[in-house]
Amino acid sequence: MNFTPLDTVILIAYLAGITWFGIKIAGKQTSTKDYFLGGRKMPWLVVCFSIVATETSALTFISIPGLAYVTNLNFLQITLGYFLGRVIVAWIILPAYFKGEIGTAYSYLSGRFGAPMKNLASGVFMITRLAADGVRVFATAIPLAIILQGTSLAGTFSNNQMYIGAIIIIALVTYSYTFAGGLKSVVWMDMVQLFIYLAGAVAAIIILGKNLDGGLSGGISKALEAGKYELFDLSFDKSIKEFFATPYTLIASILGGAFLSMASHGIDQLIIQRLIATGSLNASRKALVTTGGIIIFQFALFLFLGSLLYVFYGGADITPDEVFPKFIIEEMPQGLTGIIIAALFAAAMSTLSSSLTALGSSTMYDYVIPYYKKLKPSNEMLISRLITSIWCILLAGSAIFFMKSAQAVVELALSIASFTYGGLLGAFLLGVLFKKPELKHAIPAFLTGIITMAFIIIFTQIAWTWYTLIGTVVTVLAGLMLTGILGKKELK
Repeated sequence: MNFTPLDTVILIAYLAGITWFGIKIAGKQTSTKDYFLGGRKMPWLVVCFSIVATETSALTFISIPGLAYVTNLNFLQITLGYFLGRVIVAWIILPAYFKGEIGTAYSYLSGRFGAPMKNLASGVFMITRLAADGVRVFATAIPLAIILQGTSLAGTFSNNQMYIGAIIIIALVTYSYTFAGGLKSVVWMDMVQLFIYLAGAVAAIIILGKNLDGGLSGGISKALEAGKYELFDLSFDKSIKEFFATPYTLIASILGGAFLSMASHGIDQLIIQRLIATGSLNASRKALVTTGGIIIFQFALFLFLGSLLYVFYGGADITPDEVFPKFIIEEMPQGLTGIIIAALFAAAMSTLSSSLTALGSSTMYDYVIPYYKKLKPSNEMLISRLITSIWCILLAGSAIFFMKSAQAVVELALSIASFTYGGLLGAFLLGVLFKKPELKHAIPAFLTGIITMAFIIIFTQIAWTWYTLIGTVVTVLAGLMLTGILGKKELK
């Protein structure tokens, strides 16, 4: 193991520094509007960087290089759909959030369909976010657990106990500044952490280049020979069953990526909370569309890193999610290892802190404030921080639950999100695009979308990239059919 005392000092200094800076920058929080929406005065460029850092998490840092290690660049096709989806959200869905004082993505559903629809959608969001981000927190624990396994603690604690300890450490550090500063602290820290982990990835590529035969150009040539830079996959030669079972075909990637992005950036409180915090529709549009370009570059960077790791290890049989952490800990120079691990934590903590504020704001704005309208601002702040604490414990528990999963964590997390995203996006589109659907149409349609996805996931081999698209179409069609059928009966 190449993790030295110097690396340990660097990592501890980073964790302490990030905690101190996060608390310091927060300032005084006097209301839930300050705590969960940054006073609606957040600069759009800072929000843009925050969104990129939030959706990146440890999955990009760990699992995307691992994905390129075992496959190629096909995953990059999805980013084209991601960009397209954000443009659609910016001009079709976002305007609905700037009509009045909406606090969460699901508050819109309350005004359009009624409180029951809002409560149902918000509850589904919470369950989905708890599971998906539990996977992300677990991903971050992988390198820290590997570090702990190389110390004297290995003889005292089992590997599982090492992972649990790593999860708890990450959760506690992130919780400290999130608890104190709310969204303002989280957004600014996200921006700092974005540049830290991107710098870490670039540093890893430079070190890899120095350790490959023929340098960086030699590594690229060998990766090219191994087919690592194959980008587009049309798969027109496959049967229909095989086509829909392949996740990274060009059509599945663009359509699936677009609908997934429309859901994740159009109706997920994790992102909507930040866009609302800009205070204006124009600023939120600039923040959202700009993230699309940055994401394409970022995924390309980490996939490229994975291709070089394949050359470095000669295609050895290594668990995809462990290949980059293995390189960091065993091959990086003294001191730089600590910086790279700190960069990994930066990616993880940006997502975890964002989840805490998103889950906390949904709980407060969707379930507490509407039913306890006479709460004093001081009591709202106390309840907000208490709720944040509870969600932190639940997220750590979710991460521990997913420790046994054998699936690549990036695909597992995206599959979990796609499971419910279709129903949620379909319900929003019913409200935004159509005037006739009512509550009695929207809720059955939403449940139909969820049930349909449950059937598809359990009984078919359709790839996860199709999940959101299928769920959305089913929900919208069910809503329109119910509107037509029930409407005709009422006329009679």
